[in-house]
Amino acid sequence: MTDDCPPTTDGKCPVETALELIDGKWKGVALFHLLDKTLRFNEIRRRIPNVTQRVLTRQLRELEQDGLIIRTVYAEVPPRVEYRLSPLGETLRPIIVALWNWGTAYKARQIEESEAA
Repeated sequence: MTDDCPPTTDGKCPVETALELIDGKWKGVALFHLLDKTLRFNEIRRRIPNVTQRVLTRQLRELEQDGLIIRTVYAEVPPRVEYRLSPLGETLRPIIVALWNWGTAYKARQIEESEAA
């Protein structure tokens, strides 16, 4: 399986295609926070304090364009905008959870190694 990555009709390896969809420093983190609940823009931003409003807006728009999240605008004053995973985005759940688990284990290992040194 790892020796050959047959290209799809667009000439890309499927791994390349998948990574392009979640590529971006904050896309995976935003998807993680949307795993279990619908969130408003400022709620997402509070959960990702290092992201700028401009970058988060751009990355959420890209996720929406790619069909991974659904953006709902409510005609209220002030306007309310909510984000949630789309059915296609839900299929990323095991991948996002696996990344979280791997990152948690990696950080724990780094701490153990630094304490042993």
